[in-house]
Amino acid sequence: MKFGKIFKNKARRNHYIVGGIILIATALFFVVSIYRFASISTRKEYSGVNLEQRTKMKYERVSKVNAKRGDILDANGDMIAGDSTIYNIYAVLSKKAKTTDGKDDFVKNKQKTARVLSKYLPLSRKEIIKFLNPKNKGQYQVEFGQAGRGLSIEIKNKIKNNELPGIHFVELPSRSYPNGVFATNLVGITKADNANDTNSNISGVMGIEKYFNKILTGKNGKRITKVDSNGNELPGSQIVEKSSIDGSNIYLTLNSRIQQYAEILAQDITDKYVPKNLQIVVMNAKTGAIEAATQRPTFNPTTKKGLNDSWRDTLVEDQYEPGSVMKIMTLSAAIDSGNYKPNELYKSGSVEVGGRTISDWNNAGWGYIPVSEAFPRSSNVGMVHLEEEMGSKTWMEYMKKFHIGDKTNIDLPGEVSGSISYEHTSDRAMTSFGQSVNVNAMQMLQVFSAIANGGKMIKPQIIQKIVDPTTGKTTKTYKRTVVDTPIKSSTAKEVQKAMRQVVTKNYGTGMVYNVPGVKVGVKTGTAQIASPDGGYLTGKNNYIFSVAGLIPYNDPNYIVYITMQQPQQMSEAPEKILSEIFNPLVKRLISQGKSPTNTTEAGSQYVSIPSLLNNTTEEATKEIKKMGLQAGVIGTGNKVVQQLPASGEKVMPGQRIVLLTNGAMTMPDLTGWSKNDVMKFAEVTGAHVTTKGDGYVTKQSLEKGQVISDSGKIIVTLENK
Repeated sequence: MKFGKIFKNKARRNHYIVGGIILIATALFFVVSIYRFASISTRKEYSGVNLEQRTKMKYERVSKVNAKRGDILDANGDMIAGDSTIYNIYAVLSKKAKTTDGKDDFVKNKQKTARVLSKYLPLSRKEIIKFLNPKNKGQYQVEFGQAGRGLSIEIKNKIKNNELPGIHFVELPSRSYPNGVFATNLVGITKADNANDTNSNISGVMGIEKYFNKILTGKNGKRITKVDSNGNELPGSQIVEKSSIDGSNIYLTLNSRIQQYAEILAQDITDKYVPKNLQIVVMNAKTGAIEAATQRPTFNPTTKKGLNDSWRDTLVEDQYEPGSVMKIMTLSAAIDSGNYKPNELYKSGSVEVGGRTISDWNNAGWGYIPVSEAFPRSSNVGMVHLEEEMGSKTWMEYMKKFHIGDKTNIDLPGEVSGSISYEHTSDRAMTSFGQSVNVNAMQMLQVFSAIANGGKMIKPQIIQKIVDPTTGKTTKTYKRTVVDTPIKSSTAKEVQKAMRQVVTKNYGTGMVYNVPGVKVGVKTGTAQIASPDGGYLTGKNNYIFSVAGLIPYNDPNYIVYITMQQPQQMSEAPEKILSEIFNPLVKRLISQGKSPTNTTEAGSQYVSIPSLLNNTTEEATKEIKKMGLQAGVIGTGNKVVQQLPASGEKVMPGQRIVLLTNGAMTMPDLTGWSKNDVMKFAEVTGAHVTTKGDGYVTKQSLEKGQVISDSGKIIVTLENK
């Protein structure tokens, strides 16, 4: 009994203890809950999650409003790069897929679908069938790999017109380069942050696109709409929108007509002589504006073909030894410092300097000749003589005055500064003829500008202005900038005369650059290429060949600078190869009417070209015939939309005016057309044309009436009659 009583008391005590614990726990739970609810209601946060924000996310849809990327245009406002749209294609395979009106929305006839798509995608029927029959039988949809991405609006519409069930497209932002290969490495390209995201941003990764990326990009906006729990937009729901700010438009100094012609000439030389590197630059001598600039190798910004071999702008990112065009600077320094004695004789051929033998290109030399002949003959020994007469200290001072070793700070990314090797006596001597010194193409153009502008050195510029697309107001204008005045005006005049002698003297190295009716002055260059094993490469083609020209020499409007490295098929002398670019380019520049009238031959009867734009094809051809000219009509349309030569230009009687009409761009019969006419055809159409032979057209790879845009490369054969 006693034991039972004790057990009963103990049970009662435990009951009280447990009850007390439960009571305390319940009280604590209510206190904590009240505190938690109070905390949540005031702070609107639970476990680090913002509940208000989470609710908004569930019942609000926030979408990005992409800002339009600014356009890049030429000096006349013609489009070079602009916003565009590309499309990725995909096929829905699930038989459960329905359209909004309940119809089946999946690929039903795979054979037909493959047959149609193979016409527009770079895939065979067999490859497409393989995509349409994936290993995972329950797969909802499939894409077609890289071949199904980045489709143009034209290809997308052609596929769409076939009304294939289950075939759909994703619209993506992109960048359009309507001119194809057109100063591509200078203009640059863009890349999407996410190639498969409709709201992806694109940013510049090369050239102007990269350098001015922030200005071109603008600022994105956003749109907020109310949705229900299933994500459906509520009718009449208020839309809160933050407007986007479009990127600014950038106008370049490029002249499309000159640029396009330079591209044609560059491609022609590349096809014939296969140089490892080629650069062509045209600069306005008065303002420093770059009116044309191209390089080879290059790439197509739309297809990206060639991009792996041309991932840089060689005009600013490559440095090289300039060779004999440097003698322009040496002669300028000698004259300006009072150390030029034109009638003094020196022994040409070779000279010993600092334990090194320096030779002329003509190893035997020309015996004792006056210093005045050193420049037109391009004598290395003569330049060493001038450097010794000046003294290395004075010569270095002039190189610094010409800003050798300093960036031009042109508005392009990745510019190299170059360098001067000046430690040894032989190095100092070699800088006088363009070895032991490294430059980029823009630095050399800047140097040449001092000769063209009475001693005032002008900064090269590629930007004309920046314009706000909303207001149309110009926010920044780029003006002519005088960098320095390294030489006197009288010195510049003397050097101009010397450059003219390179063309006119029977011992000048640039006689091949004589353009009838145009007083050009030039300096030729042949620079050795450093060997990775030390010293310089040997062999007749292992050089950088160049020519720098003033047009006209005595009051230059243009500076033309061409460099060509290691032509692999050097079937002609290097000067002859470069003249195939320089001479027709000079003629084109002069035909624009910007050069003084006294630069053309007296008595020439030129025909001034009127504007034929918007005329009917019939009216235009009649007008051309009245002027004693020939017409070449491209396309099936009845109205002229483009002409070459353009209005205001002057041509000789009998020349051909090429007209592009509206409608389909079809191939004309080129039989009897001259090589210059074929180049006009290529420039107007943008077609990739390769010419074989000289004279007049006898054959063409694309038949008359065929659509040009679908043709690829067009091969034209010419023969002398």
